[in-house]
This record gives sequence, structure tokens and C-alpha cells, in this order.
Amino acid sequence: MSDTVTVEVHGGIGDIPAAEWDACAGDLNPTVSHAFLNACEESGSATARTGWGPQHLTLKGPDGRIVGAVPMYLKSHSYGEYIFDYGWADAYERAGGRYYPKLLCAVPFTPVPGPRLLVAPDAPPETKSHLIAGMVALTQQRQISSLHVNFAETGDEAAFEEAGFLQRIGQQFHWTNDGYRDFDDYLAALTSRKRKAVKKERREALAPGLEIDVLTGADLTPKVWDAFYHFYLATSDRKWGSAYLNRRFFALLGERMADKVVLVMARHGSKYVAGAFNLLGRETIYGRNWGSYGEYKFLHFECCYYRAIEFAIAHGLKKVEAGAQGPHKLQRGYLPVPIYSAHWIPDSGFRRAVAQFLARERDMVAQKIEHLGEYSPFRHED
Repeated sequence: MSDTVTVEVHGGIGDIPAAEWDACAGDLNPTVSHAFLNACEESGSATARTGWGPQHLTLKGPDGRIVGAVPMYLKSHSYGEYIFDYGWADAYERAGGRYYPKLLCAVPFTPVPGPRLLVAPDAPPETKSHLIAGMVALTQQRQISSLHVNFAETGDEAAFEEAGFLQRIGQQFHWTNDGYRDFDDYLAALTSRKRKAVKKERREALAPGLEIDVLTGADLTPKVWDAFYHFYLATSDRKWGSAYLNRRFFALLGERMADKVVLVMARHGSKYVAGAFNLLGRETIYGRNWGSYGEYKFLHFECCYYRAIEFAIAHGLKKVEAGAQGPHKLQRGYLPVPIYSAHWIPDSGFRRAVAQFLARERDMVAQKIEHLGEYSPFRHED
């Protein structure tokens, strides 16, 4: 029997059987699930029209079964990625090159580290190298400027470097559950000053007479989604000028993966005034979007950070990943951690320039993480 493998490119996640994709994606991280990616595409949030043209790869074994997959998009811009390469694009085009379209292996609008080389449990050991080879071949065949793998698992770092990818290091803030019994047990691990500050913030956040509902599964009614989506739009328009996700996206999540969604909604009487959207993995809760009507002191911290910690402790989760940006997360127990991306650039001159930049950037990020770590709010035991 032939041992030939086949790499296919798909113009939509809907063209790939959900069961076969999910067998490769696993159940650890919901952002790479077929249901989540399909919601991005079917809703019209991530399509060629919005600059996210699906180009997903699958790898089939000799028996025709999918044993590996890669979520990938042909991008006509760099919005919604959270790993910033605008400077690279500007430099390449000023030098006479054409940076866009580029290929991006990532989850749309989602700064969540996770698997990018999706491999079935019983796949041959060379599956990842076959997937990487397929990604590179597609880039070469279409004469695309560059291929980017954002928020990749650090376990795949060696495989990408061996294939000639450049390594980029960034930084996020994550909270780790050190076996806490409840929120008070967590607070006991903080210094006295930080502990008092957290308690004060939590009191003042609810002082206007607000109550918090933590909703998931069947509790996510259309009325709740409508309220959250209006908060999301109001905050997106105020901060970024436009919203990436539409109402249909959230409706599809509510229909198909409500048990993987946790909404933290702030209520004044019967009226919701703010909310935070989280995705629930097997070991981690991922903070994604926040929105509110009006300004409420400390309410963002209560909904996005403290309630996520409470949820993680109550459900035995290992981590809370609170998304992009945010040094303010540090004093609330979210510590700096490195994140990883990989970049394949065929133009030798451009590659050298980017490699030099990345070497300097890696040093700066490492120093920043070390420096921020000195401001940890946790008590230091002798």
C-alpha cells in the first residue's frame, strides 16, 4: 500500500468534516474547534470580504482520513491579529515589495495561545513536519510575501525553527491557580497592601447597587446576547472605531457551543449595564471581550479579572488568560508570561532585516518580563 500523504487547501472550514477537524484539534482549547472557526466564517466576520480569506490546510493519510490540519487565512491587512507587523509591511512596500496579501495561521480576532498544528492522536510522528511543508509550499506557489503563525504553542517552537521560521517572542498576563480553595484563599497569597486594594476595588465596583450574573449554557438567552452585543459595540466603537464581530457570530456560539461560553454580566436591578465574554477550555478560561454602557469605577476589573478567578477556582481550572495588553493586570495577580509566534519570509534581504529586529525585540521582551516580575503582588516566602 502507498504511504503517500495528501495536503489539501480549503476555502472554508465548512468544507471540512467537523468530526475529523475536531479529532485533530482536541478539546483543550475551544478557539481552534470547528464550531468556533465556523462561527467566524458563517457569520461573515472572517471572510475574504473582511480581509480573512480562509485557506485551511488538511493532511490526509494513505487511507484518506484527515490526520492533521492548520487554520489559515489569506490576509489583505493586519487588523484583528494582535501580533503587530505594520512596520514590516511599511518597510517592505517602501523597498518596492508587495506585503499583502500574506498568509496567516491563527484564530481570527483572538489573542489566545494554542495549537496551530492540529494533529490527530494516532497520527504518524512526521505529521507536523508535513503540515509545515504544506504551509511553506503554498506560500511559495502563490508567491506570497510571508507566512505568519501567531500565538503558537511553545511546544512547536523547534519544529518551526527547523523549517526556517523566525522566532518572535511577545508577552501576556496570565493568572495561575495554585490550588486555591476559594477567592479568600487566593487573597491570602497576596501582600497585605495588594490584598486590601483588591478588596476595596471589589466593594467599590458594586457600590452603585450592581449585581453580577455569571451565565453559561442554557442561561445564554437571545436577550442576554442582545445586551452583551450592545455593550461590545459601544466599547468597540469608542476604543477602536469599529467592531470585528457581528451579532450573528454570537448567535452561532450560543446555538452550537454555549457550554464553552461564560458571560459575566453586571446588572442594575433588571437591566444589564456591562458584560465580559469568556471562552471555557478544559483547563483554562479565556477572557475575550468587554463592553459597558457608561463608566463604572472598577467594574471592568470585577467582571473581567476577579470573577474569572472565582470561576476558575470554583471549577478547578488551572489558568485564566485575560487576552492582550494590560500591565494593570499585574497588581491583580496576572503575571507576565512569554508568548510565541513564527514567521517564514522567503525574500532573503527582508528576512535578514526582520531577523535583526526580532533579535533585539526578544532581548527587550525578556528584560521587560523580568522587570515586571519584580512587581508581583504575591507574598515572597523566605
